[in-house]
Amino acid sequence: MSAARIMILNGPNLNLLGMREPEIYGKDTLADIQALCEKTAEAHGLSIDFRQSNLEGELVNAIQECRSGYGGLILNAAAFTHTSVAILDALKTLTIPVIEVHLSNPHRREEFRHHSFVSLAARGIICGLGAKGYALAIEALAKS
Repeated sequence: MSAARIMILNGPNLNLLGMREPEIYGKDTLADIQALCEKTAEAHGLSIDFRQSNLEGELVNAIQECRSGYGGLILNAAAFTHTSVAILDALKTLTIPVIEVHLSNPHRREEFRHHSFVSLAARGIICGLGAKGYALAIEALAKS
């Protein structure tokens, strides 16, 4: 990887992990996931910039920041995955690898969750493996 720093972005309502529908999203909190990501990144000699926002424009701004100084982006855009052309357009400006992550498997859920704008710009997609998906995404970027 050319840059040893990875951006990890989390979209709307992920700040409520651990409380919100644990039967779907698991019992890990966002802080638990951040700790897992920090540990995994450190094991690979990487650092992370871990963020969460409920606001689409803030996520777009963070994606644009990735245009310099980052070697990869891990994105769980949450509900914006299925609705945001603005996020897709921002992702298309990147030259670094993007990995889309979902805690649940959207293909086992409501039909509207089956389409992902993020997937159109992602190198890979990891879904349905809970918090472990983030660690796998970091490992994949470390080897790219």
